[in-house]
Amino acid sequence: MKQTAFSLIGLSLLIVAALVSCKKSEDSESSVLNRQSKLEAFAEEAFDEVSEISDQAYYASLPGLKGGDNDPSRLGPCATITLDTTVMPRVLTIDFGTENCLCNDGKYRRGMIIVTFNGRWRRPGTVVTHTFQNYFVNDNHVQGSKVMTNQGFVNGKMTFSHVNNGSVTFAQNGESLTWQSEKTHVWIEGFGTPRWRDDVFLISGFSNVSHSNGRTVERLIIEPLRRELSCRYFVSGKVRITPSNARQRILDFGDGTCDNQATITIGDQVIVITLP
Repeated sequence: MKQTAFSLIGLSLLIVAALVSCKKSEDSESSVLNRQSKLEAFAEEAFDEVSEISDQAYYASLPGLKGGDNDPSRLGPCATITLDTTVMPRVLTIDFGTENCLCNDGKYRRGMIIVTFNGRWRRPGTVVTHTFQNYFVNDNHVQGSKVMTNQGFVNGKMTFSHVNNGSVTFAQNGESLTWQSEKTHVWIEGFGTPRWRDDVFLISGFSNVSHSNGRTVERLIIEPLRRELSCRYFVSGKVRITPSNARQRILDFGDGTCDNQATITIGDQVIVITLP
């Protein structure tokens, strides 16, 4: 359901870091920012995509429920899905095996995602907890937890909270970072239909990251991000990004059009970027 939305924020940091450097020493600093921003983008997506993986696995095990048109784009042929309904909370295990499994989204995964839940996610009060066991994405070790809580109807709209706490240790150089975020997803369209692709969510909240070298980055959604499941990208919304060692910038996803264009604003400079 989340797909690659917040990885775009990391991309924006890469582009901005490259554009603001002009001298050799600044180039070196930008190179560091670029690399660290890539790590941040990876970590945010690794946690955001867990809900989508578990949604796809659950509906794959129970065909005919809402989500039947949901392509299992995060799973792979080597993923074994086990749903235990004899216990409470229920347990869904997604096992990618002990060797790298090439998944449908082009990423290699191994290890397990373990999901516990006390009801269907559309039921108010349901709590869904995602944890990991020897879980790696592209050989990077992902640890921690993600908890989604159905808060029921708030102002007439079903609302969910998402809380992430975790870390990623990277294979290439052993660097690590810790990740914490709290977001609210409000289901504003498509609730009463049997399909996914007409669903629309507004997302608000914040995330914080701390690198093992001391760098920190704060991200705050200052205008709710509009997520239409029929579109690959956020269609609108703004995020304020505050790195500890660079200037603050605003990422703007646009006016509601489904396209791959966004802007980054640093001071009085506005940069148009093309999202991948």
